[in-house]
Amino acid sequence: MTIPWLAGLYPWTKALHLIAVFAWMAGMFYLPRLYVYHSTVPVGGEASEMLKVMERRLLRAIINPAMAAAWLLGITLVLTPGIVDWHAGWWHGKMAGFLGMSAFHGTLAAARKGFARDERPKTERYWRIANEVPTLLLILIVIMVIVKPF
Repeated sequence: MTIPWLAGLYPWTKALHLIAVFAWMAGMFYLPRLYVYHSTVPVGGEASEMLKVMERRLLRAIINPAMAAAWLLGITLVLTPGIVDWHAGWWHGKMAGFLGMSAFHGTLAAARKGFARDERPKTERYWRIANEVPTLLLILIVIMVIVKPF
C-alpha cells in the first residue's frame, strides 16, 4: 500500500530521513565509547558521575529522538509510491540492518540504566568490541540501499 500524495514530498522526506539517520548514528558511535570509559573509572567518583550525565543526555536528547524520526520518516518513504521494489531482495537486508540497529539501541539504553545504578556487568573489552557493531550494521544498510546487490 502506498499513499500517492507522498510522492511530491519525496525529496524532503528523504533528506529529513538521512539527517535523522546521521544523528542517530553519531550517537550510536559515541555512546558505546562512553561506556568504554565509564567501565574503567571508579564507582561513585567524579568521572563516573559526569559520564552518567553525558550518557543520559546523549540517549534522551539525541539518540532516542533521532531514532524515532528515522523510523517515522523511513516508514513514510516506504509508503511513497515507486520507492521500494517489493520484488527485489535488497530491502530484506536493509530491514535486518535497521532492526539490528534498533535492537542494539535497546541494549545500549538498558546498559545506561545499569551504569546509572553503578552496575558494571560488562567489561571494557566487551564495550570496545560492541563499539564496532553500529559500523558493521551501517555498512550492511548502506550497501543494501545504494548497491542493491539483489
